[in-house]
This record gives sequence, structure tokens and C-alpha cells, in this order.
Amino acid sequence: MTSPERPDADRRTSDRRPSADRRSAGDRRTPDRRTAERPTLIPGPLAAQEVGVAPATIRKWVQLGHLEPAGKAGRAQLFRLEDVFAAERATRRAR
Repeated sequence: MTSPERPDADRRTSDRRPSADRRSAGDRRTPDRRTAERPTLIPGPLAAQEVGVAPATIRKWVQLGHLEPAGKAGRAQLFRLEDVFAAERATRRAR
């Protein structure tokens, strides 16, 4: 039931956005589209844990140029996990 002050209130809210049933197949968007385009960034200690090295090793790889931070959160350097694995493979081959 609509209120007397706004008789078309229900109609306006339903017209704002088409329901999923009324959208065409080309109009549907995946909800995590933005996250698929941006890689997940992780801090150095977590990156070290993932590849099985000490956090100091991650810092050393950065100093030697084997690994480059992809971002920062305050003072913490953030890395793409695939970059960390690539640096680990590269340093393993060099030995």
C-alpha cells in the first residue's frame, strides 16, 4: 500500500533498476569484476611464508632487484604473489 503523500513511491523504486529477470544476457556483470582485474597484494612476511623463506630473504630480493614491491600500506611493502614465486624461481636457478 502506498502512502498518501507519495502515491508513486513504490513505482519509482521499482523503475530504478531492472530486475535480474528483465536484464538481457549482455547486461549482466560479474560481481567481482574489479577484483579480477587487480591482483591481490600481500605484505612481505606473508609472502615469505607462502614461498617458504624468511622475511629477510624477501627484503634481500628487493635490495638485489630480484623482486619489486607492487604497492605500499603505510610503511609495509606489498607484493604480488606471482612476482614472489617468480623471484624465488629465478634465485633458485641462479644457485
